[in-house]
Amino acid sequence: MTAARSGEPEGERPERPDRPDRKGAPDETAEPAAPADDAAAAADAAPEDPALAAERFRDRWLRTEAELQNFRRRAARDLEEGRRAAEERIMLEIIAALDDIERALDAAHAAKAHPSWLAGVEATARRMRDALAREGVRVLDPRGEPFDPAFHEAMLSVDAPRGVAPGVVTEVTHKGYARGARVLRPARVVVARQPAGTRGGAAGESADR
Repeated sequence: MTAARSGEPEGERPERPDRPDRKGAPDETAEPAAPADDAAAAADAAPEDPALAAERFRDRWLRTEAELQNFRRRAARDLEEGRRAAEERIMLEIIAALDDIERALDAAHAAKAHPSWLAGVEATARRMRDALAREGVRVLDPRGEPFDPAFHEAMLSVDAPRGVAPGVVTEVTHKGYARGARVLRPARVVVARQPAGTRGGAAGESADR
């Protein structure tokens, strides 16, 4: 058993001076917080003028109503475009079937098929044409008309025959179809062009004169 240290009673420890709590002590070097803006706080706390509030809510309501009307118009337009596209897909299927029937009729006429068979097939083709016409579909057969790239597709260009102006459709290789101003299928055509050397010959004749 060891003896107690001199000057210190056994079982007691000397009291140490209190140390400041570093975590909880205020930072003496920090700058004091800036005072609050009393004017802004008073303005926020002040009640809003009822007339101004009503005008603000009315403007917000008008903006919301305009956005809703724009959304309704866009939705209606998208719905109409989808309906029209679905109808036109069906019409193109009917047109493709009609093309097959017309080719079969051409071959049957060339082979001198039985008249009763021809009459039945022709009645079917006529019924399909009538159905397309009721939906506003018209045939594009522009032979003798000026070439229009909006409705025609040029497959070939040939020298203009005598009496035919350049740029005129001389032959239709595949009929087109349109519905109103919308083209379902452009007509495939042959277009007349200016014959080579025509301008030079005309110039030579005028020079000889």
